Amino acid sequence: MFAGFFYIFVLTIQLRMKRLIKSFGFAIKGIRLVFASEANIQIHLVISALVIICGFIFSISITEWLLCMLCMGVVIGLEMMNTAIEQLVDLVSPEKNPLAGKVKDIAAGAVLITVFFSVLIGLIIFIPKGWESLMILIA
Repeated sequence: MFAGFFYIFVLTIQLRMKRLIKSFGFAIKGIRLVFASEANIQIHLVISALVIICGFIFSISITEWLLCMLCMGVVIGLEMMNTAIEQLVDLVSPEKNPLAGKVKDIAAGAVLITVFFSVLIGLIIFIPKGWESLMILIA
């Protein structure tokens, strides 16, 4: 009895793991599609790379790294959601529709707000460090 239950339990775990691995594959495919085809994502990736380089140059703290990584992840993730929303709207409403345009504008606005606050956080982190480095160079 116990062996049968254990066997079913192991099979259930194996099935769940196969589904999980398959879903990761779909997610990675989606990431590749967006990174390869969307100009805005590519811009975000370049800016993220610059932030990482500046983080190493200015030796930012762990907390500052966490804030930078959070901002990068939220902006890129939200940009991916915006892309998905735009493509879904185009699929269900191929002809020009004011409501479809509104949905796309709202999604794009959400990205813009996130980018704005991420830039503010970046400025708060990096301007004092850049200023300090400049003062050391001048002195």
